[in-house]
Amino acid sequence: MLERFKKVKEKEVELLALKEKTGTFPAPFQGPKPSLLKALREKSPRYKVIAEYKRSSPSKGVINNHLSPEEVAWQYKQAGATALSILTEREFFAGELDFISRVYPVGLPVLRKDFLYHPLQIKETLSTPARAVLLIVRFFEDFAQLKDMYELALEVGLEPVVEVFSLEDLELAKKLNPFILQVNSRDLDSLKIDLTTFKRFIPQKEQGEVWIAASGLQAFEQLEEFSSLGYDAFLVGTHLMAEASPQKALETLLGGQNAG
Repeated sequence: MLERFKKVKEKEVELLALKEKTGTFPAPFQGPKPSLLKALREKSPRYKVIAEYKRSSPSKGVINNHLSPEEVAWQYKQAGATALSILTEREFFAGELDFISRVYPVGLPVLRKDFLYHPLQIKETLSTPARAVLLIVRFFEDFAQLKDMYELALEVGLEPVVEVFSLEDLELAKKLNPFILQVNSRDLDSLKIDLTTFKRFIPQKEQGEVWIAASGLQAFEQLEEFSSLGYDAFLVGTHLMAEASPQKALETLLGGQNAG
């Protein structure tokens, strides 16, 4: 799967390079961008969910292509979401970059979730209201490339969320001294979920780090369990989007504690 993702991204980067060369690159977004890091460090609410707008995926196929980004984002806010994760990858997840602008009026921090590895993708992100970007350790050819992207993101005012799938990934991620680290229980190659990943990784959490648990979360009891272990937030997409009402699904997941 990784190789398939990379080939698609290489073509997109070539188009971005052409835009830069021809002077047609979109201008940076000028409005305020709510901070994901700040929201995740707040004491309230007790359980912080980064709710994801996700139309499809390689593991599930079409999940929900009937509800618009705007509609789902407002539902998530009403249910008590702390932030939004927006899939912008087209080929495998049916995402679009402009989804970010469409959910911006909701007022929640936005994480751009995509396969980012090139500086031009950071520049592209700056044209949107997204404040945070996902950097997947395993997607980079070497640590130097990962480090350059991480530092570039910080330099231009973005908040990098460093995602790991293995203890080897985590070892590399730790060298960055990341503010936000995301542990994904779904293996990026096999697409299988192993929730014990959360338990195995958490002993390496250090003071000052914000840790997110991602993939496979479906019940309030899981949020309770992994929060007690030390996770600060939870990224949930498929479970919410697969329901007719993402709002009710999130309210149930949160045990009714965050709903306004």
